[in-house]
Amino acid sequence: MLKILVIDRCHFTRTGIEAWLNHSGLFNGSFLVSGLNNLLLAKEHILQWKPHLIIADLYSFLNDSHPFQSIDPFFMACGMAPLILLQSGGEYRASAFSSRYSVHTVLSKKATLYALSKTIHAALRVRPLLETPKTATSLLTPQEEKVLTMWMEGAGNNAIASALGIHGKTVYTYKRNIRMKLHMDNRYSPFLSLPER
Repeated sequence: MLKILVIDRCHFTRTGIEAWLNHSGLFNGSFLVSGLNNLLLAKEHILQWKPHLIIADLYSFLNDSHPFQSIDPFFMACGMAPLILLQSGGEYRASAFSSRYSVHTVLSKKATLYALSKTIHAALRVRPLLETPKTATSLLTPQEEKVLTMWMEGAGNNAIASALGIHGKTVYTYKRNIRMKLHMDNRYSPFLSLPER
């Protein structure tokens, strides 16, 4: 599963790209897409989550009081991960960043979805191979994995609690922790990217 991080202050851009990646049929495989609207959080997220591709529109961040205090660390965190910069408007030129930082492509936000898909395919082909750690720790605990499996199967909190021999409020806590670890927006997020049967 490929991890893609979308950074944009526009909620509709973030959720639109996520839905399009997961449901367009233009891509082989599955994606775990996370969206953020804060560059400082994005920097931390990149360092911990290590996405395979980053798509960002930095235009709205340039209006912040000291934009380069968050933009420079963001680019440093991106490291070798392919970065697609979206150019959205005004006098802002995303290409100015490509001369200072490692940017795979600068693409207009008005580009067609076909052009965006070609750019994403190209960026994913050139991404550096990630080193496989000798020991990998699971993101979720075994109990959280059981809760998530039952949750995805449609079991309610009481059914999950009964099956696992825990209290109903503990199930709620597990679900909250799962959402935080997987960067889900709300309790319906696990069901949004499921294919229809």
